[in-house]
Amino acid sequence: MPVKLLVVEDEKSILKLLRTILTANKYEVVEASTGAEALSLITSHCPDLILLDLGLPDMDGNTLLSSVRKWTSTPVIVLSARTHESDKVEAIDLGADDYITKPFGASELLARIRMALRHTQTMSQNAQIARTGQFHSGGLTIDYNKYRVYVDGVDAQLTQGEYRIVALLGKYAGRVLTYDFLMKELWGPCSKGDNKILRVNMANIRRKIEKTPAQPKYIFTEVGVGYRMAEGDEP
Repeated sequence: MPVKLLVVEDEKSILKLLRTILTANKYEVVEASTGAEALSLITSHCPDLILLDLGLPDMDGNTLLSSVRKWTSTPVIVLSARTHESDKVEAIDLGADDYITKPFGASELLARIRMALRHTQTMSQNAQIARTGQFHSGGLTIDYNKYRVYVDGVDAQLTQGEYRIVALLGKYAGRVLTYDFLMKELWGPCSKGDNKILRVNMANIRRKIEKTPAQPKYIFTEVGVGYRMAEGDEP
């Protein structure tokens, strides 16, 4: 499963350049030219990383950044023609992971993307994942590098959406994640209320990873609260 990048850029020539560089390096690219479009795509596509131009036609990029940081920790790299130190400081203070001034070289951009993605993994709540890129609990393995879940060594064939749920639970193994937290992390702030989509996905996940779905070994339901992943194996 390729890493998905959301490019938020309204200048067509730069957007074309970014698309060429990123797709040539096996990244999946989703594009937005306005802040409103970006917010919609973040909630619907759950990108792994966001490349954000600050000079958007409908809102300042920092406004978008501030909004995004209220509900997701998805890494954000700002790409901007603003070169003043105060502009960089403001973006970083608002939650940007990195700041690259235009014009920039392809090699530098790709290196910064790799660094941001590695940083996200090593900042995981789970030390096992930070060290190995994998989470193990009994016969369950979540491979964060391959975006795959295995049960007793066999690929569970999860969909992208199902994988994201399991991967998030694995990062917080042993802790109860509320329905609201899961919905916001996975589908954004517009997902408040009905958690039917989460429950449907969880039912499908259990059919694929649990020997007896009604008596789960890996993902437990805390009735009325949320879900909890079984603790990982001792290192």
